[in-house]
Amino acid sequence: MKGDLAVTDGLKKKIIKEIKVDLDKCIGCRACEVACSAFHANPKYSSTNPARSRIRVVIDDLNDVYVPIRAGDYTPAECTGRHTYTINGKEYKECSFCGVSCPARDLFKEPDSGLPLKCDMCEDDPPLSEPMCVQACPHDALIYFETEEKAEKDEVQREELEIGLEALAKKYGKQKVLEAVARMSASKKD
Repeated sequence: MKGDLAVTDGLKKKIIKEIKVDLDKCIGCRACEVACSAFHANPKYSSTNPARSRIRVVIDDLNDVYVPIRAGDYTPAECTGRHTYTINGKEYKECSFCGVSCPARDLFKEPDSGLPLKCDMCEDDPPLSEPMCVQACPHDALIYFETEEKAEKDEVQREELEIGLEALAKKYGKQKVLEAVARMSASKKD
């Protein structure tokens, strides 16, 4: 879920962007993962690496269950719940269906830097009509829609860069991050 602010009739409204998943239609093809990783490659569409995708399909081949999970917010600590779910006689850990990037697992972390990944609904300039994962799904298992709700007065959205820097500061310390940025700035001046 992601929101943008819009002004309508003098009132600030928040546009909520969501993707619903129809598990009856998902066949586990992982086209959504490939499309997402290609969109977020640098430069755009230059490579496909599903490890960089902001959507992952959890697959249980034995029971033919496929669940697309999108990357959510970063959390600095792993959850305390260790629940299991039984679906068609197979047990799943709570983490199997979690979209949070946390220290307990490497899912939804950039493979080279370890920075957390978060679904940004493929925001681009000019904007896309739908996120790439929805466009790439050949079976319409991913459904994109928008809703509006009233926005809080001083609502601030955290940028992906800010979330990444915060994660690095928590892992290595603020001073080391500042020193690294200073070294990078100095090397670009030369």
